[in-house]
Amino acid sequence: MSTEHAPGRVHRPAGPGDPRVTVAVITRDRSASLLRTLDALAALPERPPVIVVDNSRDDTTYRAVAGHPAIARLLRPAANTGALGRNLAVRHARTPYVAFSDDDSWWEPGSLRRAADLLDRHPRLGLLAARTLVGDQAAEDPLNAVLAASPLPPEPDLPGRPVLGFLGCACVVRREAFLGAGGYHPLLFFGGEETLLAYDLAAAGWGVAYEPSLAARHHPEDHGRTGRPFLVRRNHVLTTCLRRPWPVALRAFADLAGAAAAGRPGARRALKETVARFPAALARRRPLPPHVEHAARLLDRETSGRAREDSTR
Repeated sequence: MSTEHAPGRVHRPAGPGDPRVTVAVITRDRSASLLRTLDALAALPERPPVIVVDNSRDDTTYRAVAGHPAIARLLRPAANTGALGRNLAVRHARTPYVAFSDDDSWWEPGSLRRAADLLDRHPRLGLLAARTLVGDQAAEDPLNAVLAASPLPPEPDLPGRPVLGFLGCACVVRREAFLGAGGYHPLLFFGGEETLLAYDLAAAGWGVAYEPSLAARHHPEDHGRTGRPFLVRRNHVLTTCLRRPWPVALRAFADLAGAAAAGRPGARRALKETVARFPAALARRRPLPPHVEHAARLLDRETSGRAREDSTR
């Protein structure tokens, strides 16, 4: 897709839309993909205002999307904010709920309205995780099945399935809950940052639920970014150091050290950066309350069981 764009050609539905939800988008040097996302968001019947946080290295993205009819606000931080750009967008939002999209994802028509209805009806609900449909074929993201099979027991004051995880580009948050929990943690920056936010929401008393009637579309592309696997490894260990009991954190660290010793891709860099960030993690350590730790252990056992099944196939 060309980065040249004529905003006047984008179909913007008539009518008042839904005043309850803002969409927050973080982007970095992917103007063509971002334009496709903005066009899709502009066509939604909810007509959500979109806040874009542009982490790009130059003005290319700004020149491509400035004036797009979907954008209510375009923020340009002085430096790359990573996932913390979502925190910035939520602070600037003026609606009670905020949905997240990446620059390669958007929402199915009607999903944002349904999400707002559920949040209206369930005042303890802090975050809704949606189904993620991938590519032109709308294939089910594997995470959908994992969330749907969550071993956490149903909670009568929450819709859907209680979870402690989600995909960052396929969730809707209650703004009050997100900001109260501190949003995405600065120590993680980017890559697998969702689990820590789910822990912190649950620790603050908010519900986190998977609701498959909501759907987000994800069209990931290979843009030559190779750092994400190492970031996910690093941030998994840091998350355990920040919130889990020390035996859990030490096992995670030992697993990473073993992967590094075996020469697995990205593991040595992940280990080096984990060690460098450990003092900051120790200073910010805040173990989960017992009921959230119990839920986390249930999910640990489920994950271990799936790994054993996969290894025997």
